[in-house]
Amino acid sequence: MPETVSVSSRVWTVPNALSMLRLAGVPLFLWLVLGPEEDLWALVVLMVSGFTDYLDGWLARRLDQRSRVGEILDPVADRLYILAAVLGLWLRDVIPWWVALAIPLRDLLLWGLVPILRTRGYSALPVHFLGKAATFNLLYAFPLLFFGDGQGTLATLANVFGWAFALWGLGLYWWAGVLYAWQVAKLVRETPPLSRDDRREGRRA
Repeated sequence: MPETVSVSSRVWTVPNALSMLRLAGVPLFLWLVLGPEEDLWALVVLMVSGFTDYLDGWLARRLDQRSRVGEILDPVADRLYILAAVLGLWLRDVIPWWVALAIPLRDLLLWGLVPILRTRGYSALPVHFLGKAATFNLLYAFPLLFFGDGQGTLATLANVFGWAFALWGLGLYWWAGVLYAWQVAKLVRETPPLSRDDRREGRRA
């Protein structure tokens, strides 16, 4: 039997506060990259974001503070950091246009599936390991690519490893997206649609 996990509708929890802090760091990160080009401080923001990403999940389990808001905020923060880093790298001419386009296109694909999920009473699919692995690779790639946009042996090594993480991450990112789409298609086949009244009340969500 799978373990039953309680998910509350609370908003103001410690994990959610950390997720909101992560979200507040997105415009700061983008400004540091595109304004003064303070890459070192931008990397610090990314590192803090990565630590709080781990910490809010750990605290949610430890304090039994899993919430629907947290289930939304956590992946949204990940996506926004990825998009901000991609935008910054592209505008700085560090990555080509096709890499900058491939990541938001995948996210648009998944966002397009949300209205279909809602017809079955679900707001989102659970995050699986492949999606987390893709995010992990991309969030490691971006600091290395920023650091690799320089001169010297260390910058060259950072660029090589950064592209290795980026290409693996991009492949996994799309593979995860295809699996999510397959899950939605399977759900649509196996689950009858909710009535309008049930949809308003969010019976299965």
